[in-house]
Amino acid sequence: MTIRILPAIGDQDAARAVSSLLNQLPDADPAPAVADSAALLDALAGAAAQGAGAAPGGAPPAAGPSAVEALPEVVLVHERIGPTPALELIREVALRFPAVGVVLITTDAGPALFSAAMDAGARGIVGLPLGYDELAARVQAAAQWSAGVRVHLGGSPEAAPGPAGTLVTVTGAKGGVGTTVTAVQLALAARAAGRSVALVDLDLQSGDVASYLDVQFRRSIVDLAGIADISVRVLQDAVHDHHTGLGLLLAPEEGERGEEVDDRAARQVIGALRARYEVVLVDCGSQMQSANAAAVELADVALLVTTPDVVAVRAAKRQVRLWDRLQIRQAEDTTTVVNRLTRNTEIQPPLVAKATGTQVARTHVPAAFKELQPCVDAGRMQDLDGRSTVRQALWALAGELGLVESPAVRREGRGSHRARPTLTGRRRKAITPGAAPGSGTAQGPAPGPASGSGSGSGLRFGARRGSTAAAGGSGPFDPAGPYEEG
Repeated sequence: MTIRILPAIGDQDAARAVSSLLNQLPDADPAPAVADSAALLDALAGAAAQGAGAAPGGAPPAAGPSAVEALPEVVLVHERIGPTPALELIREVALRFPAVGVVLITTDAGPALFSAAMDAGARGIVGLPLGYDELAARVQAAAQWSAGVRVHLGGSPEAAPGPAGTLVTVTGAKGGVGTTVTAVQLALAARAAGRSVALVDLDLQSGDVASYLDVQFRRSIVDLAGIADISVRVLQDAVHDHHTGLGLLLAPEEGERGEEVDDRAARQVIGALRARYEVVLVDCGSQMQSANAAAVELADVALLVTTPDVVAVRAAKRQVRLWDRLQIRQAEDTTTVVNRLTRNTEIQPPLVAKATGTQVARTHVPAAFKELQPCVDAGRMQDLDGRSTVRQALWALAGELGLVESPAVRREGRGSHRARPTLTGRRRKAITPGAAPGSGTAQGPAPGPASGSGSGSGLRFGARRGSTAAAGGSGPFDPAGPYEEG
């Protein structure tokens, strides 16, 4: 979201220097600097009155939502502003326009002035000479505070420039269940839908996002762990811009360095990413540490990936119980994704939901490793064929989770059997009721059992064994629903 900035600087040289730096800030919309305190107050009053639909002169502007939204998010006040002294001007702005974040620009950034400025209502201090990183950090912090105040005052939440990105965590019930493949494909689906996406590898000791996307990058999330205030430029240096459009924040190559990332660092990094990206996907691996536990706690959507076997389902149940004991997340707020499902699997999604107490995603991922193996071996998961049933399922899952505005996978002729792939990747033949399999498009019901060419079973392809979906019956095979064997 755009951050509107109004500088109040009497010195022309300082005004030019500030304007030059403000124009470099991402998502910043700086207004021309005003020269004195009276001009600043008039500009703020005029913006509020115009937003409220009243004339600038006369009675004080109303403090309704429209008036609040018309004000700039950040005001920069130079210490040499006049005729009203800077601290008194800050106090007046804070009293009359409480939804505006004020930042003081001064040569004296000592504790005494800092305390006085905070008492007056300032949201930060920037020392002279100006630096890009410090100015960007103070402006963004003041803008986030302003956005929160406006929400409470009845403003539009969509206008908030603060942490507004959707955070999705992907955790494995145990190792090898397809956690990283799921995270990567969900990120690619959201990016293909036109959203800005950051993919974070919080499997700090054995993360493989870099291997799956063929990335060699010297920066990692560890480089952000010791930074108290993550600026935009620092974040840009640590995030790798992948050619697919994804922003990648990778795990360290030296697994032992993962201990440097604690829950405080994880919260700070995730907050900085959510302020910059629309979607933040976090691969949490399968081992819970303080960093990925904090990510799961903050997540808008927490996915738990499992396979339909006894060992993996038990591991998923243990993971859910662990989250509950540590008060990280409740089972009903967790979504389980069943991976590598086949039609002959004894453990079906309803049983997984009953065993874990979680919600199970309607979209299940089929077992088709042969489709994945060439891309996995080449380390280019982004090149997975669009016709792959695994990719189609995961992109459909992205649509189910709301990561894309429209279904990412549109099958041709959704009303026909030919357009619906089975879990094995094969396509069904469109069979007209009463027609023998392989006999074309004969119309009308057959007088007797259908006799297929090379198969005399008389069962329609896709009918459940032992059910009424025999030749001429109804009930096509639904790849998204549970499967039963007679």
